[in-house]
Amino acid sequence: MSFLEHLEELRKRILLAIGGVGVAFFLCLFFSDELWKFVVTPATAALTHLGVVPPELVQISPMDSFRIIWMELPILAAVFLSSPWIMYQVWSFIAPGLYKRERRWAGPFIISSAGLFITGGLFAYFVAFRYGLEFLMGLAIGKGVHPTISMTEYYDLFVDVMLGVGIIFEIPIILFLLTLIRVASPAFLVRHSRYAILIIVFLAAVITPTGDVFNLALFATPMIILFYVGIFASWLLVLNREQRRFPWRTFLKWIGIGVLVLAAAGWLVARYYGYHFSVSWPFFVR
Repeated sequence: MSFLEHLEELRKRILLAIGGVGVAFFLCLFFSDELWKFVVTPATAALTHLGVVPPELVQISPMDSFRIIWMELPILAAVFLSSPWIMYQVWSFIAPGLYKRERRWAGPFIISSAGLFITGGLFAYFVAFRYGLEFLMGLAIGKGVHPTISMTEYYDLFVDVMLGVGIIFEIPIILFLLTLIRVASPAFLVRHSRYAILIIVFLAAVITPTGDVFNLALFATPMIILFYVGIFASWLLVLNREQRRFPWRTFLKWIGIGVLVLAAAGWLVARYYGYHFSVSWPFFVR
């Protein structure tokens, strides 16, 4: 393919991806009210837990509710809903430059990339955003400040966190692709991991919507873990190319032992501090 043909193929894939988002957008419009209830739940829970009455957001502009609930929120939901289709278009653009034996990674690539993006959104919603939101709003409680949050500011923060963490969770896929097209190797990634960790912390500081260390750690820690997951996936790819087997039995045995040790340690700590599991948020309570 010539350079112009590559550009034409890229244009085609971008239009198809946008078309998929458009179809998902119209589907999400029918559930706008339910989606907004889902989005506003962390704010209501945080305000209630902090004793703020009433635990509600504030509408500043007459157009805020229409713009957010009926336009921007369905678009955000459509991006997550159509993520498998978007990743399929990304793969379709890359696949012609791969060997035939490497194209069989299409299924795992699409499933894992979309799954990681959605998992990142769930992590942001149930962990990073909830803890970060309550932590930030609780800083002024008892200091003569009554927290009043506009729905616009809240939604902007929600989008930044959801999309930011969703993209962060794509780190293993990016490293796998770089290894697949032979731009990087597991040895190279391990050798320069200290620089990667420094860059990850810097990116977390930029992506984090606030400047406190608590939220920085919530963003940086998963990124570092996912970076090493990406190195592991790249190593599996290299072993497959060299027709070598990975010692799955030994690996899973040690992973199982590690999980049991961590579970036992967590149970002992929870018992010591008087925590127990709950089926509702925040899941672990005293």
